[in-house]
Amino acid sequence: MTAIPVADVDRARRFYEEVLGLKFAGGPRDDGSLEYSCGSGTGLFTYPTHENAGKSPATLAAWQVDDIKATATALRDKGVALEDYDLPELKTEGGIATLPRGRTLWFRDPDGNILNVFQRD
Repeated sequence: MTAIPVADVDRARRFYEEVLGLKFAGGPRDDGSLEYSCGSGTGLFTYPTHENAGKSPATLAAWQVDDIKATATALRDKGVALEDYDLPELKTEGGIATLPRGRTLWFRDPDGNILNVFQRD
């Protein structure tokens, strides 16, 4: 189970359900958290916090896909901006980085939390 801090639970719910297509699995709980099914028995939950939402410099969740290019197009079509990197060890082209074992992309949720999609080659 992956935990994602969010400032606005309703805005996050629209993003995770409508943009990413995750299936709502429960909530809100007493603490305001919502749970989503990510497939293959994995899950994600969002919890409300203004102090921590979007503050992590690391990737908080990642999903494997069969077609990274199609996923990139689908995300862009839904208004999601892909992260671009131009570092000595990591460069993206069209938002997609090629790594030794596959291709990957990063994007942010409405709170700025970093999320990832990857395709293994």
